[in-house]
Amino acid sequence: MTILVAYVARPEGQAALDKGMEIAKRRNERLVVVNASPGGTKEDPAMIDVQESERVEKLLRSAGLDAEFKQFVRGKSAVEEIDALVESLQASVLIIGLRKRSPVGKLIMGSVAQELLLTVSCPVLAVKAG
Repeated sequence: MTILVAYVARPEGQAALDKGMEIAKRRNERLVVVNASPGGTKEDPAMIDVQESERVEKLLRSAGLDAEFKQFVRGKSAVEEIDALVESLQASVLIIGLRKRSPVGKLIMGSVAQELLLTVSCPVLAVKAG
C-alpha cells in the first residue's frame, strides 16, 4: 500500500509531510508526496519552487523511506490530480495539513481540503499545523 501526502510549502504542508513520514516508517509503506497546481499565468501559492522541491526530496532520501516526490502542473486542479493518484496508487490513506483558523474561519474549511475530504475514496487524515 501507499501513503499519499498532499504537500504545500506552508506549516500545514510540513505537518502533513512529517506525519506521512512517521506513518510510513511505522507501517513500512511506500510514501508519495505530491504538490499539484493547475499552473497558468496566475500566481498560485500552492505551487512550490525548485529549491523547496529539492529540500523535500533530500528530506525523503535522508529518512531512509521508500518515497518519492511528484509535482504536477498540467492544467488540472489539485483535487483532480490528487484524486487520480489516490486511485492509481490505491492509497491506504491521504494526509492533508490544515492551518489554525479564527472562530469565523472555522465555519468554512479550506476549499481544497474540504473538496478532498468529500472526493477521494480512501481515508483522509487531516493534521493541524503547529
